[in-house]
Amino acid sequence: MDSLTQIILGAAVGEAVLGRKIGNKAMLYGAIAGTIPDLDVLASFFTDTVTSLEIHRGFTHSVLFTLLFSPILAFIVSKYERYKNVKNWFWLFFWAFITHPILDAQTTWGTQLFWPLDIRLAFKNVFVIDPLYTVPFLVFLILTMFQKRMTKKRRLYNNLGLIISSFYLLITLILKGISYQNFTKELNYQNIKYRYIETKPTPLNTILWTANIETKDAFLIGHSSFFDKNPIQFSSYPKNHHLLGDLANHTKTKRMIAISKGWYTINKVSDTLYFNDLRFGTLSIQHNAKNFVFKYKILVDKNGTPYFKEELKDKQEGKKMLSELWLRVKGN
Repeated sequence: MDSLTQIILGAAVGEAVLGRKIGNKAMLYGAIAGTIPDLDVLASFFTDTVTSLEIHRGFTHSVLFTLLFSPILAFIVSKYERYKNVKNWFWLFFWAFITHPILDAQTTWGTQLFWPLDIRLAFKNVFVIDPLYTVPFLVFLILTMFQKRMTKKRRLYNNLGLIISSFYLLITLILKGISYQNFTKELNYQNIKYRYIETKPTPLNTILWTANIETKDAFLIGHSSFFDKNPIQFSSYPKNHHLLGDLANHTKTKRMIAISKGWYTINKVSDTLYFNDLRFGTLSIQHNAKNFVFKYKILVDKNGTPYFKEELKDKQEGKKMLSELWLRVKGN
């Protein structure tokens, strides 16, 4: 999830653990702890694209990281803070750390909660920015901040923020199930034979959903709003995996394919190959849009080693997509 949401969650968790003991400082430390796992993005400055993608939401988003660093930070903070209970500091950092990857596991990218095991949890029931999750949570957190440390209202407001935000996540899982049924019903109605299907919400909402569908030679992408009255229209993207040639056998290419979980296409433009990660769709919901959110140019050095360079995104396309989403959410 976005940084603001993780700060809010961390602050609320910190308040729940130590708010009555140290007041708003609990929110501050919880907010800081809630952002620490995302420092893994710094890896992009020191490693190649493939390695950076593998590291993202890996070790720092794991149970192991939580168990290793919670006692360390608890010990350090207890040395300079007036509140000296190391055990309670441990629980603040523990819950602020562990709730971060649990929330991230609801998104498309997911988290390696059980790192070093190669298991990435990705429930795909919320987008990385979801105002319906974040805004009410923020409101209750602000209300909490302005209550005295020992008042019942302070605990009530904070608990409401945690409960309502968690309940919303449960609702999105139900909505995901409904959208899955809508897509599979439509695929059967259109007599489309498919191997696998994954559904996820479109940006900023949980009303308009998108599905990635694997067929024998192509991937399909479709959108379905709960307000739709007409059949779903599916865009088709040929896999073109054969275009990789011998590069498909290279370790780095295999790692990239593993990162995409097999949801990728290859296209060729002027003798240059591009790797498109379909899990995140395109920067448009128009039929057969080609502007993939994550598109990588495949370059090969003199030793025959491929490396992947992410193509820059056009900010104007992102703004245009917001307009398209607003219209599409209302139904087709």
